[in-house]
Amino acid sequence: MADTSSHATRQIARAASTVMVAFILSNLTGLLRQILVLQAFGTGMEMEAFNAANRVSETLFNLVAGGALASAFIPTFTGLLVKKDQQGAWKLASAIFNLVVLIISLAALVAAIFTPQIVRYVLAPGFSTDPIKEQLARDLLLIMLPSAILFSCSGLVMGVLNSNQVFFVPALTPSLYQLGMIFGVLVLSPRIGIQGLAWGVVIGAGLHLGVQLPKLIRQQIHYYPILGFDLPEVHEVAKLMAPRLLGVAVVQLNFWVNTRLASLQPEGSVTGIVVAFTLMLMPQAAIAQSIAIAALPTLSSQYALEKINDFRSTLASSLRGMILLSMPASIGLIMLRKPIIALLYQRGEFNEYSTQLVAWALLWYAVGLVGHCLVEIMARAFYAMHDTRTPVLVGIAAMSLNVVCSIWFSKIFWQLGWLPHGGLALANSFATGLEAIGLIWLMHKKLNGFEGKKILLGVFQAGIATVIMAIGLFSWISIAKANSNWLVAVGGVGIGGLGYFLALLLMGVPEIKVIIRWSRGFFNRLAD
Repeated sequence: MADTSSHATRQIARAASTVMVAFILSNLTGLLRQILVLQAFGTGMEMEAFNAANRVSETLFNLVAGGALASAFIPTFTGLLVKKDQQGAWKLASAIFNLVVLIISLAALVAAIFTPQIVRYVLAPGFSTDPIKEQLARDLLLIMLPSAILFSCSGLVMGVLNSNQVFFVPALTPSLYQLGMIFGVLVLSPRIGIQGLAWGVVIGAGLHLGVQLPKLIRQQIHYYPILGFDLPEVHEVAKLMAPRLLGVAVVQLNFWVNTRLASLQPEGSVTGIVVAFTLMLMPQAAIAQSIAIAALPTLSSQYALEKINDFRSTLASSLRGMILLSMPASIGLIMLRKPIIALLYQRGEFNEYSTQLVAWALLWYAVGLVGHCLVEIMARAFYAMHDTRTPVLVGIAAMSLNVVCSIWFSKIFWQLGWLPHGGLALANSFATGLEAIGLIWLMHKKLNGFEGKKILLGVFQAGIATVIMAIGLFSWISIAKANSNWLVAVGGVGIGGLGYFLALLLMGVPEIKVIIRWSRGFFNRLAD
C-alpha cells in the first residue's frame, strides 16, 4: 500500500512540475502582455471600460465550461477510463461538448441583446456619468463575447487531456491566450485603439483551443452527435456540476459586485483590483493550480478504486508541498509589491499613481494567497470523491460573506482616508481564508484524519523559514531602497528565495532533498 501511495505521490510531483513549468511560461507571457497593455492604456478610461466588459465573457466561460465543468467531468470521465469503458467515455465527452456549445452560444446571444442594460444597471453603473466610457464598454463587450464559446470548447478539451495524464500542452494554453492579446495590443491597437485589444482576446481564445487539438486527436477520439440525455454518466456530470455551478456563480457574482463598487470609486480602481488580483494569481497558478491539476486525476483514480489510505497520503503530500511554496510567496509579494509593480509596469501611460493603486490592492490580496492555494487543492479533493456539494456550500457561504465584507470594508477604508478598493481586496482574502479553514475541517471529518501531523510540521517549517526570509528581505530593502526598482525587486527575489531554501535545507525538509536529487539527475542527463 505504501509503495502504491509513494508511486502516486511521485506521479503527481512529476506532473505538477511539468504543469508548473508551463504555468511559469504562461505567467511570463502574461506579464509581458500586461506590461504592454498598461504601457499603452495605463489605468485610464479605456482600460477601465475594457476590464469591465471582459467580466461578462469570463463569467460565461467560468459558469459553464471553467472549473464547474472540469470538477464534474474529470472524475466521471476518469472513472470510465480506469474501468476500460472507452465507448462510454467518448460518448460522455461528445454529449458534454455538444451541450456546452449550445448553452454558451445561447447565453452569449442573450448577453449581446441586453448589452446596454448589462453595462448600465448591473456591471458598471458608475460609468453612467461618462457616456463615452459607457458606450465603449458596450462595444468591447460585443466584440469579446465569441471568446466565451471558444474558451468553453477549450475547457472541455483540457479536461479530456488531463484525464489521460496529458498536462503540459493544456497548461500552455494561457500562454497562447496571452500571445493573442499581445498581437492585439501591438498590431491592432495602434490602428483601432482599445478595440484591437478586445479582438486580441478573441484571437487568443482561438489559440487557446487550437494548440490542444493535435494532442486531442492523438487520443483516438470518437465523436458522437448526441446530447446524451439518456446517458447515466451525463446525469452524473449534471448532478455533480449543479452545486459547483451554483458555487461558481456566487464567485462570479462577487467579481461583478467588486467591479460595480470599484466603478463608483476613484478612476483607476477597477483596473487596480484587476491588475493586483492577476499578480496574486500568478504564484497561485504556478503553485496551487499546478499541484491541484496534477493531483485530481490521481485522487479520482484512487477514490474510484477505493484506495482511501492512498488518497489520504496523496492529499497530505499535496497540501504540504503547496504550503511550503505559498507561504514565502505571500510574504515576498507583500514586501516587494511596490518595486515589482514599478519595475514591471511603470512606463508610458502607467504612472506613479497607477503603481500606488495596484500596490495598495496587492497588499491586501497577497494576505490571502495561502488561503487561495488551500481552497484550490481542498476543493479538488472533494471533487475527486464525487462530492461537489460540500465545497460549493462552503464556497457560497464564503463568497456571500465576501460580498458583505466588500461593501463594509470599502466604507471603513473610505472613513480611514484610505483608497477604498483596498477594502475589496481585503474582503476577498478574509473570506477565502475562512473558506479554506472550513474545507480542511470538513475533509478531516470525512476521512477521519489525513496525516495532520505531517501537514502541521510543514506549516511550522515553512513558518520558520519564512520569518528568516522576511528578515533578510527587510534588511535588503533598507539597504537598497535608494537604488533602482530593478535592483530592489530582482535582488529581493534572489535573496529571499535563497534564504528560504537554505533555511529549509538546514531543517532537513524532505521536499528540498527531493528537489536537489531531481536537479542533479536533470543536469546529469543534460551533460550526457
